[in-house]
Amino acid sequence: MRRWNGWGDDSVEVELAPDARTFLEARIGPGTAPQDATFDRACTQVPPGRLAHHPLVDTSPTVRARHALGQSLPDWLRLRHGRLANVPDGVAFPESSSQVRELLAWAARQDAMVIPWGGGTSVVGHLGVPDGARFAARPVLAIDMCRMRALISLDREALLACFGAGVTGPDLEAQLRAHGYTLGHYPQSFEYSTLGGWIATRSSGQQSLRYGRIEQLFAGGRVETPAGTLDIPSFPASSAGIDLREMVLGSEGRLGIVTHANMRISRVPEHEAFHAIFFPGWQQALQAVRVLAQSRLGLSMLRLSNARETATMLALAGQSQGHGGGLLERYLDWRGCGADKCMLLVGASGAKTQVVQALQAARAMAQRHRGVHTGAALGEHWRRNRFRGVYLRNAAWELGYAIDTVETALDWPHVTRAMEAVERAAGGALEAFGERVHACSHLSHLYPQGASVYTTLVYRLAGDYELDLLRWRQLKERVSGAVVGCGGTISHQHGVGTDHAPWLVAEKGELGVGAMGALLRHFDPDARMNPGKLLAS
Repeated sequence: MRRWNGWGDDSVEVELAPDARTFLEARIGPGTAPQDATFDRACTQVPPGRLAHHPLVDTSPTVRARHALGQSLPDWLRLRHGRLANVPDGVAFPESSSQVRELLAWAARQDAMVIPWGGGTSVVGHLGVPDGARFAARPVLAIDMCRMRALISLDREALLACFGAGVTGPDLEAQLRAHGYTLGHYPQSFEYSTLGGWIATRSSGQQSLRYGRIEQLFAGGRVETPAGTLDIPSFPASSAGIDLREMVLGSEGRLGIVTHANMRISRVPEHEAFHAIFFPGWQQALQAVRVLAQSRLGLSMLRLSNARETATMLALAGQSQGHGGGLLERYLDWRGCGADKCMLLVGASGAKTQVVQALQAARAMAQRHRGVHTGAALGEHWRRNRFRGVYLRNAAWELGYAIDTVETALDWPHVTRAMEAVERAAGGALEAFGERVHACSHLSHLYPQGASVYTTLVYRLAGDYELDLLRWRQLKERVSGAVVGCGGTISHQHGVGTDHAPWLVAEKGELGVGAMGALLRHFDPDARMNPGKLLAS
């Protein structure tokens, strides 16, 4: 069963290695295990619902509590402290587009706000009931799309597959692979996030270098809006005015609900491989990956960790205790990759000969920048655990540590400056509280133009709801200010939600934000759909 107050399945436990705890204590101090509320206690905070009866709507406190929040740090604080006084008044489970239309019409008659619900994995506040007096009088209906998960059609000639938008990553891949195809979209939330959520937040997968971001994969589909049904036909390309898909991508549930989507698929690759290459320092590594990204070798993934993250990853994985960690460190040191070493993971997918050739070419380019190839062992370890790392949030919390992230994307000339600025801002953000923050970064997605900078933030919990929320806000303001101050986007892959909304105007400008608001009002004139997210209005 899904954890109600943390990440993932409650039967999956990923423990921090002994070295990892020592590592964190040395950098930010020993943590104190917090006292979490029980689910039963949290449910006692759920107020009576305000919606009339509807056969598709569940108004039980337990179901409403499980649909109250997502996975952002403020969401976790509310869940862990049992603060569930503000939850949806009911949760609907439609099985067709017509039922979604019916529910939107019913919500209008109830004057209810609507929160679309996919996998509940948002880390930037997409799913909470909005606060404030102007929202308080209106009931809230959450619409859970989990029953709309079927493969509706498969076009083998056009390489298009139509799915219900509530399908999760593993279910989607299983249905496609049964026919020899793949979508190839693997965000870290892959196990629980949904196709509709990927589209609504402009998701990016770990192997987007080969398969493309979600905007390259989304060919068309259907969106049910308060103003009516928007059908978006699928074309290989079109110059017929504004692309309607772009109005839906990144709309975060504000103009309607995607009910099914036509997706561009690929044949399952014959072979896949992931290798690790180490560099003596950041500058050699950065120059190498820029050359690799701009050479278009046919790779599926490039993921470069800076020295702080390389050390953190090895410690959190207990690398010194396994996978030949001690021997690896000595070998790398002998090859000139010491304390400042940076690890690059390189992936390739396709026909076996193509994979071998792409990896050989990547190794040759890396060697020209003093890269040291260490084979497939670390890459295979990453592949096996690619969706388990996020479970470390649970393990860290139980030891008294919070883990959060900030991510952006910039052109190559600005990447290093932004990375250093974010880490520096994070490092000093909690000094007024007498606390330290451990910040480390990697380039998660690389493009010929630039790269995504993804920074992980680890700090101690106080164990007090108000104080921990205040600390998070201070940290969020500092690192987000550093991002926009360096000219980066406020989000490369997580979306805006409520957490990033204050910085959106710095990127879009007043005119751009106004245009977005006008678009939302066109499809949702009564501001019913997921209010308070993306735009404050």
